[in-house]
Amino acid sequence: MRLYKVSNIIRITDFNAEELDVYARLTEAQLLNKDRPEDGMFIAESPKVVMRALDAGYEPVSMLAEERHIEGEAREVVKRCGDIPVYTAPFDILTRLTGYKLTRGVLCAMKRKPLPEVTQICRRARRIAVLENVMNPTNVGAIIRSAAALNMDAVLLTPGCSNPLYRRAIRVSMGTVFQIPWTFIGGDEADSWPKEGIKYLKSLGFSIASMALHDESVDIDNERLHREEKLAVILGTEGDGLMDSTIAASDYTIKIPMGHGVDSLNVAAASAVAFWELGGRSR
Repeated sequence: MRLYKVSNIIRITDFNAEELDVYARLTEAQLLNKDRPEDGMFIAESPKVVMRALDAGYEPVSMLAEERHIEGEAREVVKRCGDIPVYTAPFDILTRLTGYKLTRGVLCAMKRKPLPEVTQICRRARRIAVLENVMNPTNVGAIIRSAAALNMDAVLLTPGCSNPLYRRAIRVSMGTVFQIPWTFIGGDEADSWPKEGIKYLKSLGFSIASMALHDESVDIDNERLHREEKLAVILGTEGDGLMDSTIAASDYTIKIPMGHGVDSLNVAAASAVAFWELGGRSR
Protein backbone atom coordinates (compact mmCIF):
# COMPACT_ATOMS: atom_id res chain seq x y z
CA MET A 1 0.00 0.00 0.00
CA ARG A 2 1.63 3.28 -1.09
CA LEU A 3 -0.47 5.68 0.99
CA TYR A 4 -3.49 5.84 3.21
CA LYS A 5 -5.82 8.76 3.88
CA VAL A 6 -7.42 10.03 7.05
CA SER A 7 -9.52 13.12 6.33
CA ASN A 8 -7.28 15.32 4.16
CA ILE A 9 -4.03 14.03 5.74
CA ILE A 10 -2.35 11.66 3.28
CA ARG A 11 0.64 9.60 4.36
CA ILE A 12 3.25 8.96 1.64
CA THR A 13 5.55 5.94 1.93
CA ASP A 14 7.10 5.98 -1.56
CA PHE A 15 9.49 8.73 -2.73
CA ASN A 16 8.30 8.17 -6.33
CA ALA A 17 4.63 8.80 -5.50
CA GLU A 18 3.15 11.16 -8.11
CA GLU A 19 1.75 13.28 -5.31
CA LEU A 20 5.33 14.37 -4.60
CA ASP A 21 6.08 15.40 -8.21
CA VAL A 22 5.34 19.08 -7.60
CA TYR A 23 7.79 19.11 -4.69
CA ALA A 24 10.43 16.65 -5.87
CA ARG A 25 10.57 16.53 -9.65
CA LEU A 26 9.07 19.61 -11.33
CA THR A 27 11.57 22.29 -12.31
CA GLU A 28 11.01 25.98 -11.68
CA ALA A 29 10.26 26.39 -15.41
CA GLN A 30 7.63 23.64 -15.25
CA LEU A 31 6.05 25.23 -12.20
CA LEU A 32 6.01 28.64 -13.91
CA ASN A 33 4.27 27.08 -16.95
CA LYS A 34 4.74 29.94 -19.44
CA ASP A 35 2.56 28.20 -22.04
CA ARG A 36 -0.36 28.07 -19.59
CA PRO A 37 0.32 30.78 -16.99
CA GLU A 38 -3.13 30.29 -15.50
CA ASP A 39 -1.89 26.86 -14.32
CA GLY A 40 1.39 28.21 -12.91
CA MET A 41 2.39 27.33 -9.36
CA PHE A 42 5.13 28.03 -6.86
CA ILE A 43 6.41 26.43 -3.65
CA ALA A 44 6.32 28.35 -0.36
CA GLU A 45 8.33 27.14 2.64
CA SER A 46 7.66 27.48 6.39
CA PRO A 47 4.42 28.36 8.15
CA LYS A 48 5.30 32.08 8.33
CA VAL A 49 5.93 32.35 4.59
CA VAL A 50 2.82 30.33 3.71
CA MET A 51 0.74 32.58 5.97
CA ARG A 52 2.11 35.66 4.21
CA ALA A 53 1.15 34.17 0.85
CA LEU A 54 -2.34 33.39 2.11
CA ASP A 55 -2.67 36.94 3.44
CA ALA A 56 -1.78 38.19 -0.05
CA GLY A 57 -4.60 36.14 -1.59
CA TYR A 58 -2.67 33.21 -3.06
CA GLU A 59 -4.58 29.93 -3.28
CA PRO A 60 -3.02 26.76 -1.81
CA VAL A 61 -3.11 23.56 -3.87
CA SER A 62 -1.49 21.02 -1.56
CA MET A 63 0.90 20.86 1.36
CA LEU A 64 3.76 18.64 2.45
CA ALA A 65 4.59 18.53 6.14
CA GLU A 66 6.61 16.51 8.59
CA GLU A 67 4.33 14.35 10.71
CA ARG A 68 5.44 15.98 13.93
CA HIS A 69 4.62 19.47 12.63
CA ILE A 70 1.01 18.81 11.59
CA GLU A 71 -0.07 19.23 15.21
CA GLY A 72 2.89 21.49 15.96
CA GLU A 73 4.35 24.46 14.10
CA ALA A 74 2.21 23.82 11.02
CA ARG A 75 -1.07 23.42 12.87
CA GLU A 76 -2.47 26.89 12.19
CA VAL A 77 -1.45 26.99 8.54
CA VAL A 78 -2.88 23.49 7.95
CA LYS A 79 -6.14 24.65 9.52
CA ARG A 80 -6.23 27.83 7.45
CA CYS A 81 -5.64 26.00 4.17
CA GLY A 82 -8.91 24.12 4.51
CA ASP A 83 -9.53 20.82 2.72
CA ILE A 84 -6.51 20.72 0.40
CA PRO A 85 -4.45 17.50 0.48
CA VAL A 86 -1.84 17.56 3.25
CA TYR A 87 0.84 15.02 2.44
CA THR A 88 3.11 13.68 5.13
CA ALA A 89 5.93 11.18 5.09
CA PRO A 90 8.64 9.66 7.26
CA PHE A 91 11.68 11.83 7.81
CA ASP A 92 13.97 9.71 5.59
CA ILE A 93 11.67 10.28 2.59
CA LEU A 94 11.51 14.02 3.22
CA THR A 95 15.30 14.12 3.47
CA ARG A 96 15.55 12.53 0.01
CA LEU A 97 13.03 15.05 -1.26
CA THR A 98 14.80 18.21 -0.21
CA GLY A 99 18.40 17.21 0.40
CA TYR A 100 18.28 18.95 3.76
CA LYS A 101 15.95 19.34 6.71
CA LEU A 102 12.55 20.55 5.56
CA THR A 103 12.27 24.25 6.37
CA ARG A 104 10.27 24.35 9.61
CA GLY A 105 8.50 21.23 8.45
CA VAL A 106 6.24 22.68 5.72
CA LEU A 107 6.14 23.08 1.93
CA CYS A 108 3.02 24.42 0.24
CA ALA A 109 2.24 24.37 -3.49
CA MET A 110 0.23 27.47 -4.41
CA LYS A 111 -1.34 28.93 -7.55
CA ARG A 112 0.24 31.97 -9.15
CA LYS A 113 -1.88 35.07 -9.72
CA PRO A 114 -1.90 37.29 -12.82
CA LEU A 115 0.79 39.96 -12.54
CA PRO A 116 -0.36 43.55 -12.05
CA GLU A 117 0.31 46.23 -14.65
CA VAL A 118 3.26 48.56 -14.13
CA THR A 119 0.91 51.55 -13.96
CA GLN A 120 -1.15 49.85 -11.28
CA ILE A 121 1.70 49.42 -8.81
CA CYS A 122 3.44 52.70 -9.63
CA ARG A 123 0.38 54.96 -9.54
CA ARG A 124 0.85 56.03 -5.90
CA ALA A 125 4.51 55.09 -5.54
CA ARG A 126 7.24 57.61 -4.71
CA ARG A 127 10.22 55.28 -4.57
CA ILE A 128 10.57 52.16 -6.73
CA ALA A 129 13.38 49.70 -7.36
CA VAL A 130 14.07 48.41 -10.87
CA LEU A 131 16.13 45.23 -11.29
CA GLU A 132 17.86 44.88 -14.65
CA ASN A 133 18.81 41.30 -15.57
CA VAL A 134 19.43 40.19 -11.97
CA MET A 135 19.51 36.47 -12.65
CA ASN A 136 20.47 35.04 -9.26
CA PRO A 137 17.27 34.17 -7.33
CA THR A 138 19.11 34.63 -4.03
CA ASN A 139 19.89 38.23 -4.97
CA VAL A 140 16.33 38.83 -6.20
CA GLY A 141 14.91 37.58 -2.91
CA ALA A 142 17.36 39.58 -0.81
CA ILE A 143 16.73 42.79 -2.78
CA ILE A 144 12.96 42.41 -2.43
CA ARG A 145 13.33 41.84 1.31
CA SER A 146 15.37 45.04 1.61
CA ALA A 147 12.91 46.96 -0.56
CA ALA A 148 10.00 45.90 1.65
CA ALA A 149 11.84 46.64 4.88
CA LEU A 150 13.33 49.99 3.84
CA ASN A 151 10.25 51.77 2.54
CA MET A 152 10.44 51.27 -1.20
CA ASP A 153 6.93 51.22 -2.66
CA ALA A 154 7.31 48.69 -5.49
CA VAL A 155 9.80 46.54 -7.40
CA LEU A 156 9.98 46.21 -11.19
CA LEU A 157 11.99 43.50 -12.94
CA THR A 158 13.18 43.33 -16.54
CA PRO A 159 12.55 40.06 -18.45
CA GLY A 160 16.13 38.90 -17.83
CA CYS A 161 15.57 38.68 -14.08
CA SER A 162 14.94 35.54 -12.08
CA ASN A 163 11.28 35.19 -11.11
CA PRO A 164 10.55 36.36 -7.54
CA LEU A 165 8.32 33.31 -7.00
CA TYR A 166 11.13 30.85 -7.57
CA ARG A 167 11.49 28.79 -4.42
CA ARG A 168 14.92 30.13 -3.43
CA ALA A 169 13.87 33.75 -4.02
CA ILE A 170 10.78 33.29 -1.83
CA ARG A 171 12.84 31.64 0.90
CA VAL A 172 15.55 34.32 0.93
CA SER A 173 12.93 37.08 0.90
CA MET A 174 11.27 35.53 3.98
CA GLY A 175 7.94 35.89 2.20
CA THR A 176 8.24 39.64 1.59
CA VAL A 177 7.61 38.88 -2.11
CA PHE A 178 3.99 38.67 -0.94
CA GLN A 179 4.13 41.99 0.92
CA ILE A 180 5.54 44.49 -1.59
CA PRO A 181 4.03 45.06 -5.06
CA TRP A 182 6.17 43.80 -7.96
CA THR A 183 5.83 43.02 -11.63
CA PHE A 184 7.85 42.75 -14.84
CA ILE A 185 8.54 45.67 -17.17
CA GLY A 186 9.75 45.72 -20.75
CA GLY A 187 8.53 42.31 -21.85
CA ASP A 188 6.76 43.44 -25.01
CA GLU A 189 8.53 44.75 -28.09
CA ALA A 190 6.45 47.92 -27.90
CA ASP A 191 7.54 48.44 -24.31
CA SER A 192 11.14 47.22 -24.60
CA TRP A 193 13.79 47.77 -21.96
CA PRO A 194 15.57 50.06 -21.48
CA LYS A 195 14.55 52.67 -24.05
CA GLU A 196 10.77 52.37 -23.94
CA GLY A 197 10.65 51.17 -20.34
CA ILE A 198 12.58 54.15 -18.99
CA LYS A 199 10.59 56.51 -21.20
CA TYR A 200 7.41 55.06 -19.73
CA LEU A 201 8.63 55.48 -16.13
CA LYS A 202 9.48 59.10 -16.89
CA SER A 203 5.96 59.59 -18.26
CA LEU A 204 4.71 58.48 -14.83
CA GLY A 205 6.76 61.26 -13.26
CA PHE A 206 9.80 59.29 -12.09
CA SER A 207 13.35 60.56 -12.24
CA ILE A 208 15.76 57.72 -12.99
CA ALA A 209 18.83 56.94 -10.89
CA SER A 210 21.14 54.16 -12.11
CA MET A 211 23.58 52.59 -9.67
CA ALA A 212 26.90 52.27 -11.50
CA LEU A 213 30.59 53.07 -11.17
CA HIS A 214 30.89 55.79 -13.75
CA ASP A 215 32.98 58.91 -14.31
CA GLU A 216 29.90 61.08 -13.83
CA SER A 217 28.47 59.21 -10.83
CA VAL A 218 27.32 61.26 -7.84
CA ASP A 219 27.36 59.99 -4.27
CA ILE A 220 24.18 58.35 -3.11
CA ASP A 221 23.66 60.95 -0.37
CA ASN A 222 23.45 63.81 -2.90
CA GLU A 223 20.76 66.25 -1.75
CA ARG A 224 19.24 66.51 -5.23
CA LEU A 225 18.26 62.84 -5.04
CA HIS A 226 16.44 63.37 -1.76
CA ARG A 227 14.51 66.28 -3.19
CA GLU A 228 13.11 64.21 -6.05
CA GLU A 229 9.37 63.68 -5.59
CA LYS A 230 9.42 60.35 -7.45
CA LEU A 231 12.55 58.29 -7.96
CA ALA A 232 13.25 54.95 -9.67
CA VAL A 233 16.50 53.29 -8.55
CA ILE A 234 17.92 50.85 -11.10
CA LEU A 235 20.26 48.02 -10.05
CA GLY A 236 22.10 45.69 -12.41
CA THR A 237 23.36 42.15 -12.41
CA GLU A 238 26.61 41.04 -10.79
CA GLY A 239 29.65 41.44 -13.00
CA ASP A 240 28.24 43.17 -16.07
CA GLY A 241 26.28 45.81 -14.18
CA LEU A 242 23.82 48.03 -16.01
CA MET A 243 23.66 48.36 -19.76
CA ASP A 244 25.28 51.48 -21.25
CA SER A 245 21.94 52.44 -22.80
CA THR A 246 20.29 52.31 -19.37
CA ILE A 247 22.90 54.62 -17.88
CA ALA A 248 22.67 56.99 -20.85
CA ALA A 249 18.88 57.28 -20.46
CA SER A 250 19.05 57.98 -16.72
CA ASP A 251 18.81 61.33 -14.97
CA TYR A 252 21.42 60.33 -12.39
CA THR A 253 24.23 57.82 -12.14
CA ILE A 254 24.87 57.13 -8.47
CA LYS A 255 27.47 55.30 -6.41
CA ILE A 256 28.05 54.34 -2.79
CA PRO A 257 31.21 55.93 -1.31
CA MET A 258 33.53 53.15 -0.08
CA GLY A 259 36.70 52.74 1.92
CA HIS A 260 39.73 50.46 2.18
CA GLY A 261 40.11 50.31 -1.59
CA VAL A 262 36.87 48.36 -2.08
CA ASP A 263 35.28 49.29 -5.41
CA SER A 264 31.86 47.61 -5.21
CA LEU A 265 29.35 45.64 -3.16
CA ASN A 266 27.22 42.61 -3.94
CA VAL A 267 24.05 43.90 -5.60
CA ALA A 268 21.89 42.74 -2.69
CA ALA A 269 24.09 44.58 -0.17
CA ALA A 270 24.20 47.66 -2.39
CA SER A 271 20.42 47.65 -2.67
CA ALA A 272 20.02 47.76 1.12
CA VAL A 273 22.32 50.80 1.36
CA ALA A 274 20.51 52.51 -1.52
CA PHE A 275 17.03 51.84 -0.16
CA TRP A 276 18.02 53.05 3.32
CA GLU A 277 19.45 56.26 1.92
CA LEU A 278 16.87 56.97 -0.79
CA GLY A 279 13.78 55.21 0.51
CA GLY A 280 13.63 55.01 4.29
CA ARG A 281 15.56 58.18 5.10
CA SER A 282 13.89 60.33 2.44
CA ARG A 283 10.46 60.32 4.09
